[in-house]
Amino acid sequence: MTRLVATLPEKQRTALAGAYDQAVAARRRQLVLGLAIGLFALALSVRGAEVDPLTFWAKLGNFSSYFDRLLTLDTGARVWSDPADWFWGLHRWLRLLGETVLIAYVGTLSGTMIAFAACFVASRNLVRSALLRMAVRRVLELLRTVPDIVFAMVFVVAFGLGPLPGVLALTLHSAGTLGKLFTEVVESIDLRPIEGVAATGGGWLSRVRFGALPQVLSNFASYTLLRLEINVRGATVIGFVGAGGIGEDLLIAIRKFYYQDVSAMLLLIVACVMLLDMASERLRHRLLALESA
Repeated sequence: MTRLVATLPEKQRTALAGAYDQAVAARRRQLVLGLAIGLFALALSVRGAEVDPLTFWAKLGNFSSYFDRLLTLDTGARVWSDPADWFWGLHRWLRLLGETVLIAYVGTLSGTMIAFAACFVASRNLVRSALLRMAVRRVLELLRTVPDIVFAMVFVVAFGLGPLPGVLALTLHSAGTLGKLFTEVVESIDLRPIEGVAATGGGWLSRVRFGALPQVLSNFASYTLLRLEINVRGATVIGFVGAGGIGEDLLIAIRKFYYQDVSAMLLLIVACVMLLDMASERLRHRLLALESA
């Protein structure tokens, strides 16, 4: 391309160079204008949200000192100097952490089944009825708009303290979120297999089973595993309102300033999420390898 431009007459080369410089200058002006608008919007947002950078700077030491206290035992020594004292409640915390993982698992599995059933009905390329699609989409929007901790508070009032409210809360919120993701996957599939099934006289369920489902299963599994990771963290948070798991003990430790207990439980939660993340990542890679084979 450069050689071609070099062979052009001087007048054409000058015109092309001028047009190129104008285009570059216009893009730079757009970039500067966009940055200015973004900074102005950020300043308005900070002011509207009453975020004071001076207060943040003045209180930053409290933030760092809190983490210093998390790493200090009641005796004044560092937590790693006496692991037995640090993890004195390990048996109870592991049991509660296992309960948290089970809440997340059951909630994710139940939500996935609801989303699986709803996504095909909400897809434009599989359902002609706009009214039916709209009704299913609005329900899914409602489920994912309400925070899972709000669902948990409602179910705690209805069913009492324990894992059941947590499972129900994660089920509904997962159904709404995964329903949207599954629907988008279904709407992006190749329609030729579906048309082939329809040409042989297959009904709607047959078109979904043999035309759509083989194309979307790997993506469904990937999104479900990702949601499981999110729900493990979510199950910890909804435990703050009495919906089972390790969250309730963690909240009590935070409120009572049991710093070493807080750090021990946080470390267990982080380790659990990391292990789950690595396991789900390997499983996703295997599913993708099977799909491409």
